[in-house]
This record gives sequence, C-alpha cells and structure tokens, in this order.
Amino acid sequence: MDIVGWLTDPAHWTGAGSIPFQAGMHLLYSVIALVFAAVIAVPLGIFVGHTGKGDSVIMGSANAVRALPTLGLLILLVMVIAPAFSSNLAFVVPSLVVLVLLAIPPILSGVASGIRAIDRSVIDAARGMGYSTAQIIWRIEVPCALPLTLSGMRGATLQVVSTATVAAYVSLDGLGRFIIDGRAANDYAEMAGGALVLAALAILLELAFAAFGRIAVSPGLTRRVVSQAVPAVEDTATRALSVAGA
Repeated sequence: MDIVGWLTDPAHWTGAGSIPFQAGMHLLYSVIALVFAAVIAVPLGIFVGHTGKGDSVIMGSANAVRALPTLGLLILLVMVIAPAFSSNLAFVVPSLVVLVLLAIPPILSGVASGIRAIDRSVIDAARGMGYSTAQIIWRIEVPCALPLTLSGMRGATLQVVSTATVAAYVSLDGLGRFIIDGRAANDYAEMAGGALVLAALAILLELAFAAFGRIAVSPGLTRRVVSQAVPAVEDTATRALSVAGA
C-alpha cells in the first residue's frame, strides 16, 4: 500500500476526478450546506437567546436531529426526493438536506448560548441609554455573542466537511469518491490517500477559523485588552457597550 506514491502521482492532480477537483466539489457542497444552515440557525438562535422562548422546543428539536443516522437518512431522502427530479439534483438535494440538518444544531447552540451569556447589566444599561430592541440585538447581543457564534460555526464546518463524504454513496463527487472507489477496487492506497486529504482539509479549515476569530472578535471579548486602552475605572456595562460598537 503505497500511500505516498498515490498522493505524489501527477495523474491524480490534474483533470476531472483529480484531487483538486474532488476537494473543490467537496468544499462546494460544504459551503452551500453551511450557508443554508446559517440562514436557518442564526435567526432562530437570536430569537431563542434574546427572548428565552422556545428553548426546549427549538433547541431540543435541533439536538434531536443529531441522533439521526446520516447515511440512512440520505438513502431515505434519495428514495423520497429523487422521483421529483430528472437531473443530478435527485442526489444533490438529498445530500445537501442531510448536511444542512447536521450543521444547524451547533450554529444554533452557539448563537443562543453566546447571547444568553451576556451580562444582563449590559442589556439594562443599553435600555437605559434609549436603545431599541433592534439596536440591542444588532449592536450589543450579536457582536458580544460572536466568539461562541464562531465556535458553533467552526464545529458545524468540521462536522459538515467530514460528513460530506457520504455524497459519494449516491454517486456524487467529493473526497468521499476516493474512499468509495478505492474500496470497490480494493485500492487501499487510494482510500487512505483520500482520507488523508480530507483530514488535511479539515485541519486547514480549523486553522482558518482560528485566524479569522482572532481578527473578527474584539480583543475586549477575549480579555486581551491592553491596559492603557481600557481605564481601570470604566465599569463593566460601559466597557461591553463600547466593545459592541455602541
């Protein structure tokens, strides 16, 4: 089993079905699923975190989705949805639905937990300054919840990227193609090579999220404030409001 030989073979790096092509398709499916998941989960997370309502129903339902067997759900959705399409969408749509369902819980939990973790004195101070509900949400709660929101997004991304290999079970492209095709041909070098490329992709995305978090999150929210920038006499509510961009 020559894994290094398979990875360094120039034939595997050019043309359709190559490592770059399959990695690109893998990322495409993952990004589309994450965008749809964020569109659903972020508003729900803001609602749950801000109002405190629907916690047991919304969060419970989202977490229950995690218990669903991914591959079994994919096959079921293909059987149900495929007859409605005559193109490759018969397999793309079920795959994306499975990945979206997988990504929603961590994003939803991250947003809601981030908002609920905010000191209530900060919200009271904002109301005392005349902030409307919309201003409190978008200028206080959402920015202050950014660290946990990014943490949820990072968890969702790693789960989706690692699970998107199931798309190969329904004849779609992606890094799972190497694992499925390698298993069919008893080519264990291809299987192991595909798995290593997938692991490398996940690590790169993890590093990218860590770097983005250091740039996007205010130092005040990660306790990395330079002492000269924040006077010692500044109270907690004023500091949090300034960090949020009030």
